[in-house]
Amino acid sequence: MKKSIIAGIVAIAIMFSAAAQNEPEADTPQFEVKVITSIESIVPLGLGRSRLISTDSTRDYTEFSSEQTEVDNTRNRTKRKDIRVKDFEETKLLNFFNAGGIRFQNIAANDAVISSKLTAMLAEGWELIFVTSAVESDAGESDNQGIFITRYIFKRGMVNNHAP
Repeated sequence: MKKSIIAGIVAIAIMFSAAAQNEPEADTPQFEVKVITSIESIVPLGLGRSRLISTDSTRDYTEFSSEQTEVDNTRNRTKRKDIRVKDFEETKLLNFFNAGGIRFQNIAANDAVISSKLTAMLAEGWELIFVTSAVESDAGESDNQGIFITRYIFKRGMVNNHAP
């Protein structure tokens, strides 16, 4: 009887040990983040390019980071080709301007396409946590450049440190 009690205690200890190894560390983030970017051209005459960009590719920022110190201020030598992502989804959007000026139908069409993407993300379990936008506008006759960029930042819970 004593042997079976010891065997039972050992079995329970092994089960708890295995369960603890499968539990994520308390300080390990239990979510992943995804950024979707819309770039909408504000170039006159509709000559620019507008797109909605997303990717499932991942990058570890630490592979491309360096720390500058007073003692060591060596320049970061990361090659751009190592950072570049070649696998991404590109959804065509319409430009804000055409030959007649602002094209409100294009803005409404872009809103519909972007809404569709955001709705799909929500259906996949992503939670929209932040939106930020910026503009580099056309500065007059000599410039003829400009974009309106918006970043949609999502998070989603992870199961055992892997995406669901």
